[in-house]
Amino acid sequence: MGLYNAYLALSGAIDADISRDERMSHRTSYRIGGPAAMLAQVHTISALTRTIDVLTAQGVDWVVVGKGSNLLVADEGFDGCVIVLGRDFSHVEASSEGATVCAGAAVPLSKVVTTAAKACLTGLEFACGIPGTLGGAISMDAGTRREWIGQRVESLVVYRPGTGLMRRMGSEVEWGYRWCSLGPSDIVLEATLALAPGEREKIDGLMEVRFSQRRSTQPMGKPSCGSVFRNPVGPKGAARLVEDCGLKGYAHGGAQVSTTHANFIVNNGNATAADVLAVMRTMHDRVREATGVDLQPEVKFLGRTS
Repeated sequence: MGLYNAYLALSGAIDADISRDERMSHRTSYRIGGPAAMLAQVHTISALTRTIDVLTAQGVDWVVVGKGSNLLVADEGFDGCVIVLGRDFSHVEASSEGATVCAGAAVPLSKVVTTAAKACLTGLEFACGIPGTLGGAISMDAGTRREWIGQRVESLVVYRPGTGLMRRMGSEVEWGYRWCSLGPSDIVLEATLALAPGEREKIDGLMEVRFSQRRSTQPMGKPSCGSVFRNPVGPKGAARLVEDCGLKGYAHGGAQVSTTHANFIVNNGNATAADVLAVMRTMHDRVREATGVDLQPEVKFLGRTS
């Protein structure tokens, strides 16, 4: 009854689009996943806070999701509420004088990158081709081995249930490899990124180099979630460890280790979450047997897959 009561309390009462049994396969880059019992696309801060208050009071689990580019949803779906940030979290503006870009968490990272380039601001070229939203990128400190988004964060606007809105300076947050010290319930709403003046021609050149590298080394034609495992400490990354075990091209059902990049699992068209998990277990176990390295997932799980 908690979910039904929450749906009745929120539908038509806040600036949000509320739906039931939303197919998550339509909202993830994997194109995999059963339905979310409820989905709330909230367009204002008040709608976000009210939604979380109602869900909490009704004992309904909730999670904030961006574009689902790093998410594997269970075949059975998620019996809680998926929250998606909408209109008021979709602004982006560059300041050439201040050498900053300020953007809402729902803005695609690609749009943040191109906005900076158009304003002749350099510092985000490394992020060219990284999927997902700015909020998701910050939450996982997305980037490469040498550069990551946390290095560019000047300040954040964060909502913490039970506490309220907070402004955090980037220097107050610890940034690590695919990790930051924001709390598990902290929701990034907006970020200001500190960049530097640059020449448009050089910026475009760096972006093209980065995108070409991704295009040549990563599978671009099939659904995936990007890297499924974090790179471990040591000379070999996860892809090389998996490849050394002879697993490039290994498949279970509709899921397959990419023949282009061994740390990607692609959906060949009919993959299930169970298929992906089976391939992940094989990759993990073979690497551990061969090297002793315990690969840790980079992909996030939602539903019973976790």
